[in-house]
Amino acid sequence: MAMLNRRVPRTAAIAVALTSGCALALTGTGTATAGSGDVTGTRDGSHVTSLPLAKGLYQSAYSERNDVLWATASVGQPPAPVTGSQLLRIDPETLEVEASYTPPANGTVEAVYGIDVDDEHNTVWVTNTRDNSVAVYSQRTGRHIVTLPDVNHSREVVVNEKRDVVWASSFSDGALVAFDSRTFEEIRRVTVQGSGPTGLTVDERTGTVYAADHTHSRIIEVAPGSLTPRLIPTGGGPLSIALSADGRSAYTADQTSGTLSVVDLRKGTVARSVETGGGAKSVAVEPCSGRVLVVNRLAGSLSVVDPRAGRVVETVATRALPNHVKATGDGTAFVVDKSGSGPAGEDGLTRIRISPETPLRHGPTGPRPGC
Repeated sequence: MAMLNRRVPRTAAIAVALTSGCALALTGTGTATAGSGDVTGTRDGSHVTSLPLAKGLYQSAYSERNDVLWATASVGQPPAPVTGSQLLRIDPETLEVEASYTPPANGTVEAVYGIDVDDEHNTVWVTNTRDNSVAVYSQRTGRHIVTLPDVNHSREVVVNEKRDVVWASSFSDGALVAFDSRTFEEIRRVTVQGSGPTGLTVDERTGTVYAADHTHSRIIEVAPGSLTPRLIPTGGGPLSIALSADGRSAYTADQTSGTLSVVDLRKGTVARSVETGGGAKSVAVEPCSGRVLVVNRLAGSLSVVDPRAGRVVETVATRALPNHVKATGDGTAFVVDKSGSGPAGEDGLTRIRISPETPLRHGPTGPRPGC
């Protein structure tokens, strides 16, 4: 969702590697340090609020309809069993947990990891990575509605509200799986043999879905009606992917190379590669300004990138091991981490209100209309 309305085997080895990492010292200028419960500003004016939230945080998604931040949390690194999992409903202003919902268990907990919201149908979609499935919950009550099987090592999920389609990445199968968001039926499955799809994004206007292929350092593009996926090279070991507002560019967070790749989708080439920091893990686009946000797991930072100029315009420190970033249309970013820095070993949630003074070179059309 775009706007924040509140007032103010080999595959198993790779799967483990996707969530491993260690903390390194942050370097760069214009840096704000996010301490427990601290609110501080960078020299460019961004404000940071950070606090411990829950153990096992993984991803977050924002509901414009309900003005709620949803987050997934699961405790237990493979091969250890999952010892607990929660779907969290969070107030985006106070960052307090309003409600916590426990996934169902059938011998083992159906632990939640990837997440996106469907405001049209008022649901939350999650990936149950270790259970090889996806699940749907009610945003209104938090009730578990359905579990959909046969998505092996389901990693991420993305909702196309305009077309009533939800896509999930099946990392172990090298597949992208589509579901009808009304009936929950599987409607399409596209497999690229040998691939390892991780992050997903979708162009809601065209219906085209894009996946980061971590295994082969490329983008998998699947258009409606197309029988053959298009494969586009990108930076080393991409984990996450986002689109520009006009759908002409894709951005990948490249874990192996520590870069943001700006990909020209028409030409099918990398237009720019921007060094952001070690272990680039997740990417998001701030809709109004077009700024691209990258969290760097090993560097413990968020990079604000001008994609047209191909440079980092601001660096904001986060807690250790940031794992995911979600951007909203008012210049706010939410970062969840794997720091374990809370008093009881909780991971943290950091809200960054990015300064409108951060320099950015716009193209001839400027920011998105209406922002």
